[in-house]
Amino acid sequence: MKGPLYVSLAQHSAQLSTEQLDSVSEIIYAQTDAQGSQQALLPATPHIDDKHSPSIGKCLPFHTSLTKGHMASSIHSGGNSRLISMSTSPSPSRMKALRETLMEHRVVVVFTPFTIVMTVGFIVFAVLFGSWATSPRRQIAASVFDQQGVGRLPFMGYNTWNAYYCNINETVVLDTAQRMKSLGFLDLGYNFINIDDCYSEKNRSSSGDIVANKVTFPSGMNTLTDKIHKLGFKAGIYSDSGWFTCQLYPGSYLNEDRDIKLFQDWGFDLLKYDNCAVPYDEVIKEGMIGKYTRMSNAIINLSKETGKPPMLFSLCQWGRNEPWLWARTLGQSWRTTNDTFPEWDAVTTILNQNSFYSWASDFYGHNDLDILEVGNGNLTFEEAKSHFTAWAFMKSPLLIGTDLSSITSETVSILSNTEIIAINQDPVVGTSISPFRWGINPDWTSNATHPAQYWSGQSQNGTIFMLLNTLDTPADMFFRLVESPWIRAGRQYSVRDLWAHTDNGTAIRNFTAKAVPAHGVVALLLKDAGDEPTGTMPPCSTLEGCMGEDGTQIKLS
Repeated sequence: MKGPLYVSLAQHSAQLSTEQLDSVSEIIYAQTDAQGSQQALLPATPHIDDKHSPSIGKCLPFHTSLTKGHMASSIHSGGNSRLISMSTSPSPSRMKALRETLMEHRVVVVFTPFTIVMTVGFIVFAVLFGSWATSPRRQIAASVFDQQGVGRLPFMGYNTWNAYYCNINETVVLDTAQRMKSLGFLDLGYNFINIDDCYSEKNRSSSGDIVANKVTFPSGMNTLTDKIHKLGFKAGIYSDSGWFTCQLYPGSYLNEDRDIKLFQDWGFDLLKYDNCAVPYDEVIKEGMIGKYTRMSNAIINLSKETGKPPMLFSLCQWGRNEPWLWARTLGQSWRTTNDTFPEWDAVTTILNQNSFYSWASDFYGHNDLDILEVGNGNLTFEEAKSHFTAWAFMKSPLLIGTDLSSITSETVSILSNTEIIAINQDPVVGTSISPFRWGINPDWTSNATHPAQYWSGQSQNGTIFMLLNTLDTPADMFFRLVESPWIRAGRQYSVRDLWAHTDNGTAIRNFTAKAVPAHGVVALLLKDAGDEPTGTMPPCSTLEGCMGEDGTQIKLS
């Protein structure tokens, strides 16, 4: 700007009468100069030859609006000017003078480069925000939470992969379903029979559909799911978000709507969706979220079209791109790690990783720690108990994955522990346990061999604890009750052992589990049993900051 935008009122004395000056005496702007002093200012009139003048003629670079009994004025330009007073209910003489002044000085709206950029920017932002808020993806994300109860709790059942890999057929599936029922697993809540990879032909039909393998599933999928449903189970099927499944059978990329309708027509209730055969970037032009959103949208759209509950959607993307942050907007469970194996170090690796995002599980959305390996490989009885306890308490889906034709009584006893299952299927508390102390390592240490050892969480009946001995030898495990955030100071707690199925007295301040087996677990339920005995010392279970009413500080020893 060539000249000053504002000049002193004194410079306008030749243009305005005393009465006119008086009429605007309360609409004064102050500008602070470099020395910090202020002087009263009046908007200046740009010269006609000023290249920055908004128009030819006399213009006031401020907006003035008049309403009944009120006058307001605001500067629309840079500088340090500020409104310091405002007149209300001006007298008739002042109003007349003001009108005369305004007749002499035309009022125009000034669009400086700054205001133009800001106005255009606001319009663009409003358009983009409106598009985002009404986009199909945004609508789908909101609708996932309104699915007629689908997936509120972690699903339980059987999956064919760990026991049979690709060696599946309709006889294996139906025999497994019948054994699941005869062994009592259905009554315990294991109500899904899920078929994994390798059930189809290698090529789609001429019309573009996936075709059930004519040799291994000669009766067709509708007949199979009808029999599964008649036994009292639900049925799950498998596909992939890429061109092919992991075993190179047809995947569902670009066929999401077609395939989900086929799976529903076949009678399936759940879809496990894998992460193999990813299309090239120039083809897919999506990240992990977009790739899985395609099938999520197809599921929701089919539900809207048919009026049927949406199929339960289990994302199997191996923990890539932090699904605990976004996957609950698309489905009801998401894998958090690579595949598990029937080895102790695979169990501890998965526990170590999940210790850092166990908070993500809750109703309608669950971290999936993968199919259970209980009954498989080299896992000992104690290791299998630890494995099952951790999966259940962390609210993972519980899918049996062992050959039921040769299952042992020990394996049945682990998978049938109703007190452990009750925590997983708690209808009141949907959250997972989390570590409160790592034990061998400093807290928040990532260690696949020795993950966090001391865990706790809430349940509808009390506070649950999981003590995990990651050592190769038996060990005593000690903790102070109030290390768990769910325990109240000054209270005592009854102790229930969820594996021994015994009530073990009352714990006051501390608890020690004696001689926990190598790689073994202790699962406890603590219930509030009232105030701790009067005079229990020290006066605070946590001495940090402990102080009496008289100001006496209890020192840390």
